[in-house]
Order: sequence, then structure tokens, then C-alpha cells
Amino acid sequence: MKPIKFLFLFLLLGLGSKALAQPIRMKTSSVSIIEKNEAGKWGEWSDFVKAELVIVIDGAKSRIVVNSPEIQVFTITSFGEKIETETDKIVPFDCIDNNGSKCKIFVITRKNEGNRIQFYINYSEVKFVYNIYN
Repeated sequence: MKPIKFLFLFLLLGLGSKALAQPIRMKTSSVSIIEKNEAGKWGEWSDFVKAELVIVIDGAKSRIVVNSPEIQVFTITSFGEKIETETDKIVPFDCIDNNGSKCKIFVITRKNEGNRIQFYINYSEVKFVYNIYN
């Protein structure tokens, strides 16, 4: 049943069709953060910490909501083309957050890690990655 759920998720995300898409709810288990240092280079990813929250991708409303303690709302400005490699399936979104900052969001399925799903929010100075429950 789980493989069908994941296939359905990526079929909807991959199509990028606003008319057919139903909101997709994902539950997270943990989060890690990386920041650029003073020299402009990426530091090290933090250890994952527990973060149980819900992320909703709503193609019909062109928005993504991360229900963290401080609600994060992202307006999807463009739906990227699904990218598939030998190891990953990547669904990209260009977004603007509720503060007006641009970012890229990626939903990545790690094929060589038992189809583990990760949700990335990438800004120019900081990146967040959430592990999604299977």
C-alpha cells in the first residue's frame, strides 16, 4: 500500500496540474539545518532533531504550508519539472514565503534508501531538511 501512496504523491506532484491536484499532507519526524558561514561557504548540517509537524502541498491554491510552531506559508510561483536519477526522484517548486523571501522547495525521494522522502526548503543563506514519515 505504501508504494502506491508514494507513486500517487509523485504522480500528482510530477504533473504539476493545479486542476487535478488534491492537497497532499505529509508528516515530518525530524529536521536539520545548514547555514552559510561568514566566508559565504556552507557549514555542516546540524544533527536531526525531533520535529513532528504536518506539511501540506496544495497545488490548486499554489501554496505549501509548513505547520511548525510559527506557521510558514509558501506561495508557489512555478512548478518545476520532476527530475529522476538513478538514486533520487526530485520534485522542485519555486516559492515566496510569507515574508516575501524567495526560496526553492524540493520533495526528494531517496530510491537507494528505501524510498525515504525528504522535504527541503532552500534559501540563499540557510537550508532546512525535514524527514517525512513513511
